[in-house]
Amino acid sequence: MSRTARVARVTSAGLAALLLATACGRSADSGPDKEAASLGEGPAKGTVTMWSMGDPDPTLESLAKEFEKKNPDADVRITPVPWDAAHDKLTTAIAGGNGPDVSLIGSTWMAEMAAMNGFEATPKEISAESFFPGQWATTTYQDTAYGVPFIADTSVIYYRTDIAAKAGVTQLATDWKGFAANLEALQKTAGKQNPKLRYASGMQTGFNAWLFWLPLVWQSGGDIYDPKTKKFTFDTPEVAEALTYYGEIFANKMAPTDKTDGQQGFHDGLIATLQQGASVGGNLHKDSPELDAVWKTMPLPVNKEAAGLAGGSNLAVFRSSDNKDAAWKFVRFLTEAENLAAYGAGTGQLPTAIGAWEDERMTGNTKLAAFREQLDVTKAPPALTTWQQIASVIDSELEKLALGKATTQDVQKALQSKATSIGTGR
Repeated sequence: MSRTARVARVTSAGLAALLLATACGRSADSGPDKEAASLGEGPAKGTVTMWSMGDPDPTLESLAKEFEKKNPDADVRITPVPWDAAHDKLTTAIAGGNGPDVSLIGSTWMAEMAAMNGFEATPKEISAESFFPGQWATTTYQDTAYGVPFIADTSVIYYRTDIAAKAGVTQLATDWKGFAANLEALQKTAGKQNPKLRYASGMQTGFNAWLFWLPLVWQSGGDIYDPKTKKFTFDTPEVAEALTYYGEIFANKMAPTDKTDGQQGFHDGLIATLQQGASVGGNLHKDSPELDAVWKTMPLPVNKEAAGLAGGSNLAVFRSSDNKDAAWKFVRFLTEAENLAAYGAGTGQLPTAIGAWEDERMTGNTKLAAFREQLDVTKAPPALTTWQQIASVIDSELEKLALGKATTQDVQKALQSKATSIGTGR
């Protein structure tokens, strides 16, 4: 599962904490501070506390040591925070005004936490042009950036060349129509030329299915929300086209609906193609290097235009920080192209800065080329404080479609109605 997938879940307790934090942290009619500070001259000084999500991160610790060498009067202290506890911990810290100086923030949490006036606006010295546009967009709320992209996450198509070859497919098509034909050809070999094969596709349904469906809407030339009118647009022909394409994969029994582990199924030859992030490739290489020669990656198939989802994690400086200048200087250091390349090489994560991809540590891995191409066309989901609720509704309705319990028209109507009822938040 991608990092975005791991961080996207919000529990009912988390929502309760968010509502409480919002009520206690600021008045209902106030908004986040949009005034960006300027970085001071000279090296960073003093203690910088940071929350890093997940397990202890040796590569991050190593970069912090390099920062301290360049800033002898600075002391960086990093605390790991489990992802499953991160949302509540962050919102509680924002409400209480006692967070760290800087923290890693799941990209889909940025809007709700920025709306709570939790983060500092990004200093002008950090340029948006250095980063992939889709990744930078994940830091913005109401046209203001409140962080800097640190870890990029987007999905590409993984495919088993050995399975494809037995279906007479040497190269998967790069357009929707051709790719659908490839899947049909692969499915016909299940239990025959490919005795172990069960499904041509590992397309996801259920929890976090929105991550894989939303790019289909963009590829069709549409969107699910219009920021100008502040209205949802699930009732458009482009959304119908995306739902139909998604639904037909399941209607033709080319993808599992029983919560099959897609990564394991791909590894075992039960699934021929998989749409996932870079972590899958890293796991495959680590756990089964003998399969390196038989799997490849490619950008997502294109319909009317190329598009993918920009996910991942950003670095944000808290409004409550007592050392904002040093915190921002640490953020700037971590997100310099050279350091992002080092972090990517050390962790397998995707760099958010365009220049980092020119580093030989990135160009030397040919299986990352598809991700580099995909990052050029990624987009961020709507920056709404209610996004987690909207995403949950999308997941639920997509599952109904995949299970044959609802038609495209039913799902469209339900999505438009439910999203409008939830609203856009602050």
